Amino acid sequence: MNTENSQAISAARQLLDLFSCKVTRPVESESEKVQLRQALKLFIEESDHQNFGVCADSSVEGLSALVSYLEALGYQTPQDKISQLDEPIYLKFNSKTKSYFQDTYTGEYRGVLFSCQSYENDEVSGTYGYLPLNLFS
Repeated sequence: MNTENSQAISAARQLLDLFSCKVTRPVESESEKVQLRQALKLFIEESDHQNFGVCADSSVEGLSALVSYLEALGYQTPQDKISQLDEPIYLKFNSKTKSYFQDTYTGEYRGVLFSCQSYENDEVSGTYGYLPLNLFS
């Protein structure tokens, strides 16, 4: 890995780490939103596969957030149907299998967990979030 790429990954990780805590952190500006989007895209490019976990108030809100993330990050949206639940849900997408599942969720967090796995680059491996549901919408 070249030095420039390593520095970009390090900066992206520092930003993502700000959102990886027990308290959901809001995006404070449009420029921070752009930087966060770029960090996610870089980690997608540098990792082998990813998982997204969406905690939302309903199936509609969760699926909308997931679809906006997947489309912005270059994934084809799965065509599987999910049950429409009007209660808090957890929706997980696996980029390796291109599938997702949904379950009810009793926790208080809302947002997107993003997990990267890389066989060659430990700098990007990890779980980040909760990121804003509307980051890409």
